[in-house]
Amino acid sequence: MFVGKRETYDNTPSWVSSDFIIARTFTAEEGSGEVDDNGRNIVKAGTVFEFEGAPIGLVLDNVDVTENAQPVGIMVEGYVYGARLPEPITDSGLTKITVEEYNETEEVEDTP
Repeated sequence: MFVGKRETYDNTPSWVSSDFIIARTFTAEEGSGEVDDNGRNIVKAGTVFEFEGAPIGLVLDNVDVTENAQPVGIMVEGYVYGARLPEPITDSGLTKITVEEYNETEEVEDTP
């Protein structure tokens, strides 16, 4: 399996709302993403990842699958900001991923 160097394709805002998540590594098949403006086939961060036909989690980072299958980190449990995801995840079967509402004005209290 070819593993290319990691590249950042855009600066998307963080959609993970908690420090505690559970993630697993799967393989994204060659050509399984969407073609971007540069002709590269990219599996986008925040999209629902399916394994054996069933949704299992959300892709954590953009992954280039233009040339070969690539390992990909999949969030299988945790909290996310629904408004910051590239696509809404309604009725997807992701029972261990909780979608929260994002509040820009929310203040974080310092704990002693």
